[in-house]
Amino acid sequence: MSLFDDDVPRKSAGGAVTVGEDLSRLSEEELSERIEALSAEINRTQKELEQRGTIRNAADAFFQK
Repeated sequence: MSLFDDDVPRKSAGGAVTVGEDLSRLSEEELSERIEALSAEINRTQKELEQRGTIRNAADAFFQK
């Protein structure tokens, strides 16, 4: 451990992505991994949104009777 370890950004635990973090120190491989993680999160969020829309539509149909 050197005196300058505090200056080096640490990787997030579990591959978590922090929106707005400084990207200038990331390697090309790390940037690609970040894109994959963000794409996976976008897909997960879109699926959740679709599920909620389906539930809302079912509720709307039920209560409009």
